Amino acid sequence: MDINEVLKLMIKKGISDIHFKAGVAPLVRINGKLISTKFEGFNEKHIEEIAYKLLNPAQKEIFAREKELDFSYTVTGLSRFRINMYRQKGTIAFTLRVIPLKMNKFEDLNLPSETLIKLCEERRGLILITGVTGAGKTTTMNTMIDYINKNKVCNIITVEDPIEFYHQDDKASISQREVGEDTHSFSSALKYVLRQDPDIVVIGEMRDFETIREGILAAETGHLVFSTIHTIDSVQTLDRIISLYPPAHNMEARIQLANVLRGVVAQRLIPSVDSNETLIPASEILIGTSLIKKLILDAQNKDLFKVMEQGEFYGMKTFDQSIYQLFLEKKISLDNAMSYSTNPDNLMLKIRGISKDN
Repeated sequence: MDINEVLKLMIKKGISDIHFKAGVAPLVRINGKLISTKFEGFNEKHIEEIAYKLLNPAQKEIFAREKELDFSYTVTGLSRFRINMYRQKGTIAFTLRVIPLKMNKFEDLNLPSETLIKLCEERRGLILITGVTGAGKTTTMNTMIDYINKNKVCNIITVEDPIEFYHQDDKASISQREVGEDTHSFSSALKYVLRQDPDIVVIGEMRDFETIREGILAAETGHLVFSTIHTIDSVQTLDRIISLYPPAHNMEARIQLANVLRGVVAQRLIPSVDSNETLIPASEILIGTSLIKKLILDAQNKDLFKVMEQGEFYGMKTFDQSIYQLFLEKKISLDNAMSYSTNPDNLMLKIRGISKDN
């Protein structure tokens, strides 16, 4: 099988992900839905042959040793692909995800452009893009980096695993470092990043305490830091960061986070009502205002949702406010609005025009 032909078909058919596993037909994801290709004949040998065509010699050695690997693969003139390869039941399996070569604008992606541009114009602090796997976090973060690249003279250093979107220098200078290829680890790269004279530091993903600590340190020393983190909403993001610190350093963590946090952008991708069944993002946004800072310091995270609901002036909103607006604009169905809502009962009352206070 010519794997490049398969990848070209992915682009042509609008496939976002494809899963290969021995003994079953490959699965593809189109507009968020997982569908079987019903192709037969993918035994262990076939899967192994396809897998090794994607790996270079160094990657083969790493995979043989670690039994799992994240890497990227490029088909010139077509697209880039993020690949995770692993072993299951003693056989090789892997998943490919499409990464477009061309960067889109905020408006093209139905993102809240005004608020994101304001965050891009911050000079220092921490900006987090959050959501579950497949929520478009990396795309949103790289769209913000692309905006800065086109509008600001600065030095940007990224640490990624793997590099997904390639950026070419425009007004900014961008150095992209890939874990495994250009550096041993996130923590190793971040240990020295401040000596590389960055204005902006981009961390592909905050996976552990060391990476979070180094990212916050970079923000504390006057740099603008972007990163993604796997959480379901803004409040859980703050809870998770603080929980990773030793209990004795809990207050220290709150002080650090309150001082550096500029914004959290959380995302959920919801099927749209158009004929193409595309996915559209609902965005929850928390901005690091003085009141938000006080709530973080006082460990009153439960009150953050209320502040977001009332923080439209600062660009804040909850998921349910975003979903409600998408429903009013007839971009998503009622069923999907309920399904992706944080508080479906409250959202239904709002849609029906019934206030909780009445």
